Amino acid sequence: MATNVLMPQMGESITEGTLTKWHKKVGDKIQREEILFEISTDKVDTEIPSPVSGVLVQVLAAEGTVIAVNSIVAVVDESGAGASVSAPAAAKPVAPVVPASVAPAAASAAPAAVASEAEGEDASRGVKSSPLVRKMAAEHNIDLTKIAGTGENGRINKQDLMSYMEAAKGTGSGLVASAAQAAFSAVKTASAAAVDSTGGQISGLVDGVRVERVPMTQMRKKIAEHMVMSKRTSPHVTSVIEIDLQKIVDLRAKFKDKFEALHGFKLSFMPFFMHAALEAIKAVPIVNASIDGDTIIYKKDVNLGIAVALDWGLIVPVIKNSTERSFVGLARELESLAGKARNKKLAPDDVRGGTFSISNFGGFGTIIGQPIINQPQVAIMGIGAMVKKPVVVNDAIAIRTTCHVVLSFDHRVIDGSDSGKFLSTVKNTLENWSLPVV
Repeated sequence: MATNVLMPQMGESITEGTLTKWHKKVGDKIQREEILFEISTDKVDTEIPSPVSGVLVQVLAAEGTVIAVNSIVAVVDESGAGASVSAPAAAKPVAPVVPASVAPAAASAAPAAVASEAEGEDASRGVKSSPLVRKMAAEHNIDLTKIAGTGENGRINKQDLMSYMEAAKGTGSGLVASAAQAAFSAVKTASAAAVDSTGGQISGLVDGVRVERVPMTQMRKKIAEHMVMSKRTSPHVTSVIEIDLQKIVDLRAKFKDKFEALHGFKLSFMPFFMHAALEAIKAVPIVNASIDGDTIIYKKDVNLGIAVALDWGLIVPVIKNSTERSFVGLARELESLAGKARNKKLAPDDVRGGTFSISNFGGFGTIIGQPIINQPQVAIMGIGAMVKKPVVVNDAIAIRTTCHVVLSFDHRVIDGSDSGKFLSTVKNTLENWSLPVV
């Protein structure tokens, strides 16, 4: 029996994804739930398991190909015989998108380039890295096993690869500088880009400045499109409030060891903010809505989307029915989804159906930010860095841990008074915390 393997839909607004890597080749045996291939979209980079056990008899898309959701990408023979099976012609995947700047001759050589890239990656299979890093390594013929990763669980990120490439240049860096100066003297204002064998512009000069050109990943391109669309769609307004977090800091310090012993994972600050946001949504339901033409759609369920920063982009896993979960339940689901995101284990349903989002840009030291709304939602809460500062408490100066929380909202349906009520509810919930944490 032949089973068609489809490109999954990793979110409501996703119509296509890039197939970045095959883990099996035609003729290989595969078990159900064993990783078959990897994909990249604006919402997630993830590994896709085989839906059945059998033999992979057909591969219908090369690595780097843009595929429409629900298109057939492979065929698995469940009988294990390995006989070739023809897929329906109507289900052919979308052809790769060739940039307009690439010459026709270079475009015609694309299939060979894809094959060359796959061969270059063979030496680095099993190394934790992003699709972008593997692509760059293949283009520069670099063995990733020779690079020490500084990312999560030893993952090699772009900076690790760039540092390795720079170190490998050695004494050649002076020659590069001399060549750059010579080129600038000859052509002062023109761009002098070097083109590699695949037709992609890699390095050269732009107005006398040495540059390296790295194509955006599919995920980064989709993020860019989504952010521009959001700013074009919604009139963004951002309100800010300062919160005294000393009670939360003391509470976490008191119970974090007991919490970890009981539940098997660390207690972070995010569940406190998630609970406070849920209380604020109850007080101001309009922030959990969306717009359809001239109609406001109030969502009865609250599905919190929590932004997770990764080496290769940004992912927003969704905690479904958040208001029905306890404090520990919220923390456990957050821990599970964040782990799945970093290890490319998110399922399509894990990034679908968000109604309100939270972004913790404060983890990198940023005090105040203005996050962009995750369409079709109408609001997003941002959390700034937690800092100690002198404040007035009962007419006396005290050192307290504070942070700024912001709400970016769609002014078509949310007014300043709504934003003020939302943020004041978040503030009151955190400053007067009364919920058990273990």
